[in-house]
Amino acid sequence: MGSDPTTSHFHLLGRKKCENSGSDPITSHFLPGVSRPDQALYAAYMKLFKLGTWLSPFREPERFEGPGSALQLCEVIALLGARRILLVTDRTLVRLGLVAPLEAALRKRGVAVARFDDVEPDPTLTLVEAGHARYQHAGCDAVLAVGGGSAIDLAKLVAARATNDVRVAQMTGLFRVRRRAAPLYAVPTTAGTGSEVTIVAVVTDPVRRRKLTALDFKLLPRAVALDPTLMTGLPAHITAATGMDALTHAIEAVLSRNAFARTTPRALDAARDIFRWLPVAVRDGRDLAARQALARASYEAGFAFTQAGVGYVHALSHGFGARYHTPHGLGNAIALPWVLDYSKPACADRMALVARHCGLGAPGDSDDALAERLVAEIRAMNAALGIPTHLAALRREDIPALAAGALREARFTYAVPRYLDQRGCEALLAQMLPPD
Repeated sequence: MGSDPTTSHFHLLGRKKCENSGSDPITSHFLPGVSRPDQALYAAYMKLFKLGTWLSPFREPERFEGPGSALQLCEVIALLGARRILLVTDRTLVRLGLVAPLEAALRKRGVAVARFDDVEPDPTLTLVEAGHARYQHAGCDAVLAVGGGSAIDLAKLVAARATNDVRVAQMTGLFRVRRRAAPLYAVPTTAGTGSEVTIVAVVTDPVRRRKLTALDFKLLPRAVALDPTLMTGLPAHITAATGMDALTHAIEAVLSRNAFARTTPRALDAARDIFRWLPVAVRDGRDLAARQALARASYEAGFAFTQAGVGYVHALSHGFGARYHTPHGLGNAIALPWVLDYSKPACADRMALVARHCGLGAPGDSDDALAERLVAEIRAMNAALGIPTHLAALRREDIPALAAGALREARFTYAVPRYLDQRGCEALLAQMLPPD
């Protein structure tokens, strides 16, 4: 890494940036290619955004944990008055027999169940409309998501679509869900997205080959169950990718300039637990202690990033998913160390905070040394988990469009520690190209 000319170029830009800007708290976050008016505008907007987030009435879902908690949630759903629920899931979970006990528990308590099991990775606008049609046809009054991030995101948008007479694309963006969504509940079967506790839902526009994001407090589930017994059959490679997704959420939430005193401790604990338990769960998927710890870590990281925000790792990974159908967790895992290398000149102290909390490095190590150790540890864990260093699908000719898309997503959305311009983002992406 030290001899990589592109990486050296980034570090040189970082040094020149700091030398040119002195102690200016605004320009220290930007490359020279980002104009000073834009710098000031970004910084002012993000301060207002942080204030607005701090003042927002964030309501955590009621949380049930441990083996059997999914059945406990079914009882709660009945007690809260649901009479006909749309269960959003995928056919694999149905085939594995994970959905039937929940359907039986609901019916036993007088709740009729209509199943929508067409969920696929990267759900599309069309799929949300199909789920909404099923909800209406069955006369449902609530939604239950059982599955990974795709199922929960789709269920959020179906619940919102049930009470908002507009197309899904009109609800994407910031706080554009006008009416309260239908009652929504979630049982995650992966420990990664944290979608069960976020205000975010991501949907794919297949025509324009892009991902759209809805961010609204109305998308939060009312209650969730973190049941490790539903995760024991998860394949090792999915466990690895989803775990790295949660680690990305935790780290980006700590590094965000919109981090809060209420989010950072929970993000730090999540990162620590993922470093400890993810290798265990990958080795032995039936280890309930590891599965439970990762489910909780994913939830805590989700709580943190839905308020503090994420960063360029997600902006890049969303482009990978839309263009190449790269699984989101895998895209995050590949991009994470490269983005941290780039960000380090502006946030070594925060990266060191993560490293110390996770027990990395030695007493007395400098912030710079600990920041380097954090990146090295992530690369080592990726290697141990079988996650590649480079994105095999990435094509050089796609880089300008991917960079432009990432910059559009991050602008006025993510309070990243160090901003990119088009040239810098293309150089960053070029490092992820597969070796010739």
